[in-house]
Amino acid sequence: MDTVTREARRAPDTRVRWFGLWDSYFVICYLVTTGLVFTSAVPQTGRLIAIGALTLVVPWYAGIGRPLMLRHARDRRNAVFAGGLFGLFGLATAVDLTSAFALFALVPMLMMSLDTRPAVVAGVVGNLVPVTMLWLQGGATAPLMLFVLLASLLGIALSVLLGLWIKRVVRQNREHAELIEELRRNREQVARLSHQAGISAERERLAREIHDTLAQSLTSIISLVQAADAEVEDAPAVARKHLALVGRMAKESLAEARSFVADRTPASLRESSLAQALRRQADGLAAQTGLLARFAVEGDERPLPMAVNVVLLRAAQEAGTNVRKHAEARAVDLVLRYDDGHVGLHVTDDGKGFDAAEAQRGGAESTQDSSGGGDEDSGFGLRGMAARLAEIGGAMSVVSAPGAGTVVEVKVPLDGAAGRPDGPSAPRSEAAEQRTEVAHEGR
Repeated sequence: MDTVTREARRAPDTRVRWFGLWDSYFVICYLVTTGLVFTSAVPQTGRLIAIGALTLVVPWYAGIGRPLMLRHARDRRNAVFAGGLFGLFGLATAVDLTSAFALFALVPMLMMSLDTRPAVVAGVVGNLVPVTMLWLQGGATAPLMLFVLLASLLGIALSVLLGLWIKRVVRQNREHAELIEELRRNREQVARLSHQAGISAERERLAREIHDTLAQSLTSIISLVQAADAEVEDAPAVARKHLALVGRMAKESLAEARSFVADRTPASLRESSLAQALRRQADGLAAQTGLLARFAVEGDERPLPMAVNVVLLRAAQEAGTNVRKHAEARAVDLVLRYDDGHVGLHVTDDGKGFDAAEAQRGGAESTQDSSGGGDEDSGFGLRGMAARLAEIGGAMSVVSAPGAGTVVEVKVPLDGAAGRPDGPSAPRSEAAEQRTEVAHEGR
């Protein structure tokens, strides 16, 4: 980015420096031509007129021609400038043919101020002016006419080639500057879009973390406080039990918040395995709701990447929250299953269930409302779960029917997740997103 910016700033300086070289060439041509005119055999009055006409070319170029060449514009002023050059050059050549040496500066100026075709025509006409003046004055011998004609033809070739070369260099310089400027704008746009994408990804990550930790804990605390308030007079022991759970959940939420702010491993996974964390999750669900919560491990338990541990723990937390808030279940089973090549989590409840086919037709959010009574999360929990799984190449499915309970199944391929970053916020790939299968996001 810095290199492109430096090039973009250097482009105008390069163009000005190039015109500085051209200005030096123009001054040399002027000095050489006026010097030759000053030493010519023409009467003094004619020499003064020729030198005066050639000298007027200098402010004419500096005031009108040079700004036109720098801004590469084409309008009436270009024709006016070319006409003025021809008038002054014709006057100088009419009184002293030695002024024809000014063509070495005149033709390149025409090439830079006019379009290519009219500039070439003007250059050819300018080189024919000395021959025409010599022929009109008469008295010239045939060898002299032939010499001047050959010199004019050579001048036409050299001046046109020089003008075309200068025009090409100027055009390439301009295109180079425009290309650098376009590249700079594109780099700035890419940087701006990348910054916005990074902000959006970080906002989504923060939203998922808050939903999966603090929001769920606060919801449980509110429910327990309400239960304790209802039992405080009739059953003080039950109320104290609820308040003890509130204190424990508040401490756990504080630990989660501190880990979340520090972007570290969740507190529940820091000093225990995934199976132990899921078992505590099941015990907490049973203590908060009174339903029968069972946890089991199938297969040979083995270490998993931290990204997989975090995603499976968050999936269990979200599934447990949905059971508590929507399912009206009596029992729930959490099964952590280790298979060859992948690890899975199955959460099954015997609640009221819902119509998965209708959910697919009507949309995930409307189904959540119909099955849960209008949760304020609007399906964000399972959408966040699906996003987490997609980041590590996993897939999720939700199977349910009215009166038949609900089964949430999560699978993560260990081969694909093992090499991913140890965190839940790895970049989300398109292939992983296509592998995410969510039958229903309503609960």
